[in-house]
Amino acid sequence: MFCAYQSTASIIPQMWQPSSRALMSNDLSEAKPAEESSACIALSKNDSYVMSASGGMFSLFNMMAFKVMTTFMPPPPAATYLAFPPQDNKIIAIGMEDSTLQIYNVRVDEVKTKLKGHHKQITGLAFSQNLNVLLCIWNIDGWEKKKMKAIQSPPGHTSPLIGETKVQFHNDQCHLLVSHESQIAVYNTQLECSNSINSNGALDRYMWYPRDALSASISSAIYSCDGLLVYTGFLDGAIGIFDADSLRLCCRIAPSAYMSSSIVSSSSAFPMVIAAHPSDPSQFAFGMSDGAVHVIEPSDTEPKWGSLSSQDNGTLPSNPSTSALNSQPSETPPR
Repeated sequence: MFCAYQSTASIIPQMWQPSSRALMSNDLSEAKPAEESSACIALSKNDSYVMSASGGMFSLFNMMAFKVMTTFMPPPPAATYLAFPPQDNKIIAIGMEDSTLQIYNVRVDEVKTKLKGHHKQITGLAFSQNLNVLLCIWNIDGWEKKKMKAIQSPPGHTSPLIGETKVQFHNDQCHLLVSHESQIAVYNTQLECSNSINSNGALDRYMWYPRDALSASISSAIYSCDGLLVYTGFLDGAIGIFDADSLRLCCRIAPSAYMSSSIVSSSSAFPMVIAAHPSDPSQFAFGMSDGAVHVIEPSDTEPKWGSLSSQDNGTLPSNPSTSALNSQPSETPPR
């Protein structure tokens, strides 16, 4: 018998565990506390296994049997980011804290290639299936570095940019979303910040930086599954939903829309990571720094994100998320 379920934001997310209660856990570093270690995880193309690390050795998990298949490559250096190529389950790209990039062959348990050329620890990796490249940009046929470029500073930002930079290819495989605490930006495959000529004949550069109602630093950003929106989290707990073509702000979701006032006033929790629904472009989830998980979607009576008529004159809805989230519990769900 096969059962299909519709995901919804009206039910509190629950952690699923195997009936055996045999949880999969990572090896930890003895030299560094767990909270100071970089945690990274990658799911293989056919969802059959997971590679993850939390400052110690890498762990390869079998998702069918819920067991560790192997551990390898003890630190230092420790892994900071993992990515499987979309067309090949045999290899995985491993970004390291010493700025190297290692291409590891899972089947034969060996490092195939060690790439150098970055200047700081690697915090983001993205493969393009159509272009056959891995950013910074590396040609994955011979693992030759083609191009590398530092992200641009926002207007008025004079100090050097520090912190993690994340990248994600758009569905067209020709543009990529770059997120940093100082900005979200759209770059092309030549690593140029994309731009266009607007209706007034001026140059629009596809970069948005925190300001006005969303002035806190950015914590996470991701494309919706159809590539039309960008969901963005901020360190003050707010969520911004942007049009992906222009990076124009469509609406802002205040922390009070998904957390009670008592939690908002007493907590510094913020969205650490955002995940877009794989088939519903209007739904997304985010994991909080305090361990809570929230799933958000527009209500039945509200238009979809980004389709609000108020966009035409440049104004924002007063608080679109309050009604959109009226089915959410007032308190953070138990964890």
